[in-house]
Amino acid sequence: MKVKLVSVGNVRTTAVAELCAMYLKRAEYYFPLTVVNVPDIKVPAGATHDKIKDAEGARILAQTSPGDFVVLLDERGRELTSRAFAEFMERKSIELSRTLVFVIGGPFGFSRGVYDRADALMSLSRLTLPHELARLFFAEQLYRAGTIIKGEQYHHD
Repeated sequence: MKVKLVSVGNVRTTAVAELCAMYLKRAEYYFPLTVVNVPDIKVPAGATHDKIKDAEGARILAQTSPGDFVVLLDERGRELTSRAFAEFMERKSIELSRTLVFVIGGPFGFSRGVYDRADALMSLSRLTLPHELARLFFAEQLYRAGTIIKGEQYHHD
């Protein structure tokens, strides 16, 4: 199983970008990982949130293939503990022959088309997070899941 993180926008804060890079590099030890930054939509005058979501959605969907298992990181999704997320990752590594795709949306959320394509919704928190922090939290949890699966001394219950 390969893992792909698709995220709308770039991480602009240097400290957050460095932490994301560190945790994603660590996670690569446990999971074959690809990270794709979908460019922000430049908001034209008079554009509605739905039009922006649709444009971002088309870019997100272009990063998925038939057979991929797509998980949207969405505040309305299912919340998991770190251990439960590790179990999810381990189960998917056995079940999936294709790519497990995690998606972090833009400031207005996901388009209907992206929701329709999703196989699951997962919440990092019930709080709404800026995409930079969502990316950092996800990167750290992916690394943590790898250490839990391998029985390493990083996670403490």
